[in-house]
Amino acid sequence: MTSKINPTNVNGNYPVAGQDNNSQGFRDNFTNIRNNFSSAANEISDLQSKAILKAALEGEELNNDLDGATIKNAQLRGTRETVIPLGTTSGTITLNYSNASYFTVSTSGNITAEFTNPTPSNTLTAFKLRIVVTDTAHTLTIPSSVSIGVDNIRGLSANVITFDETGVYEFEFRTVNNGGGYSIQDLTRNTTDNITYWGDFEELATDTAADMDVTSSLFTNSASETSTLVAGSEGQIKVFAKTNDDGDMTITVNDAGWKASGDGTIVFDAIGQSCTMLYVNGKWFCIGNNGVTFS
Repeated sequence: MTSKINPTNVNGNYPVAGQDNNSQGFRDNFTNIRNNFSSAANEISDLQSKAILKAALEGEELNNDLDGATIKNAQLRGTRETVIPLGTTSGTITLNYSNASYFTVSTSGNITAEFTNPTPSNTLTAFKLRIVVTDTAHTLTIPSSVSIGVDNIRGLSANVITFDETGVYEFEFRTVNNGGGYSIQDLTRNTTDNITYWGDFEELATDTAADMDVTSSLFTNSASETSTLVAGSEGQIKVFAKTNDDGDMTITVNDAGWKASGDGTIVFDAIGQSCTMLYVNGKWFCIGNNGVTFS
């Protein structure tokens, strides 16, 4: 913006002292001063309606609504987000993005969350919900528009989240198409129901089924032994490993992925033989094999 105020069009040497001065010079100066005042008033009004202010102007309320204007190449320091506490409640809560990007609530019963006023398409709307679950009977229902990442959310079924423990949980929701579809991320918990840890293992005994609550089954058999691998949960992983050279271990696998239908077997006959199994689409598949025989 180039200012229209022109201080050079006012003759500071007029009138000249001690002599008769033409009245036209007075009129020219007054006209130019008036025009400059008019330009200054217009420019100040324009700035007042458009500038970002640290505090409200005299007699005005502070309003720094940028209305979607772009801020480019800025370095931010010490910024903060608005938090809206929704208290202890049940029923429907509204997460209005135009008011805040972080909401807190404590449950006194089941909660249903509604989202309003996301930003326009091709811009990112991201906000968080911090929920204090006071009773495991309380649930959180999220909008059906939350459709991305739902398979990774523990306890989520048909847009209802159940909690196996009381405590504090935090979720983030995002959309880039004006609320047409939201993604969800659980910021406080493991993101699947069937997580088992690679450090958990069992010593697999003969004529027993492999323990489905641990990832790894090891066996040290002195003679030929047998075991079974029953149906698992979608995405579950099982690891088997033989730790000595004596005897064979034959494991019967329910719903073997390498068979057209029915069960299959895997045989370990030497030290160090091992395999990694993945249960998907109702069958066990081998995704890693070190010397094991499949039939």
